[in-house]
Amino acid sequence: MTLPEPAVAAAYLDSCLAELAALKPGNVHLFAGGHGMTTADFEASARASAPVMGRHDLSVGERILGAIEATRSVVDCNTNLGIVLLCAPLATAAMQAGGGLRDRLRQILDKLDIADAQRAFAAIRLAEPGGLGDAPEHDVRRPATVSLRAAMEAARDRDRIARQYATAFADVFEMGMPAYRAACERWQSGNWAATATYLELLAAFPDTLVARKSGLAAADRVRAAARPLAARLRSAADPATLTTDLLAFDDELKTAGRNPGTSADLTVASLFAVRLEDALGASTSLW
Repeated sequence: MTLPEPAVAAAYLDSCLAELAALKPGNVHLFAGGHGMTTADFEASARASAPVMGRHDLSVGERILGAIEATRSVVDCNTNLGIVLLCAPLATAAMQAGGGLRDRLRQILDKLDIADAQRAFAAIRLAEPGGLGDAPEHDVRRPATVSLRAAMEAARDRDRIARQYATAFADVFEMGMPAYRAACERWQSGNWAATATYLELLAAFPDTLVARKSGLAAADRVRAAARPLAARLRSAADPATLTTDLLAFDDELKTAGRNPGTSADLTVASLFAVRLEDALGASTSLW
């Protein structure tokens, strides 16, 4: 079974909007904007990029570049580069025949070529992400000389999104998706399940966007602060009882200029993968 274009586009848009509705300390969400961006920027970006994400006739690189071009037509800042880099291979996998979603994804990642890298590099330049810096090899400011997967493999230790390409999206399938499903089962609330997923990811490893902008020590401090909140939320009978503490952490991070954007991007990818997997009939849907 493969998914039709409207189903993939709808799953992508729903995932983006669901993540935006979740209280994610330090990131932009419906409870509070931040970092010079608003929820309206992210919603416009999601709606603009969704049709491209759902097209069946695009390669991964074409999907990435097309989605960022569509995004840039409605906003003048980087709202969704990480989301697009993560969701493009997942969308492509859902529209390819094969086994389970992750098996299909592995096949897609294995087939990535230099053309995919060239288009992804162009998308990154267009998005102008903060804290990009100079790469020791396969710099996006220079022509691609290897496949997109090889370029991502080279960056896996300094960028958690690149690491997904090298590990068949291990953080998504082995951490994000199980956290989201468990939280949905526990509370029957997609918004709080997205918050729980985000906190589990934030507590598990240093956010690489924070590390790029503020250094690894700052990213480690954010991770350490997230751990007790993630544990408390995991065991809460009513997640709403943590709202005040989560908003306080949100204010603390934004005051310090810390935006755990990589964790937020991985949250969207986890929600998207759940929706695709459910639509493919792999499990009972909880959303």
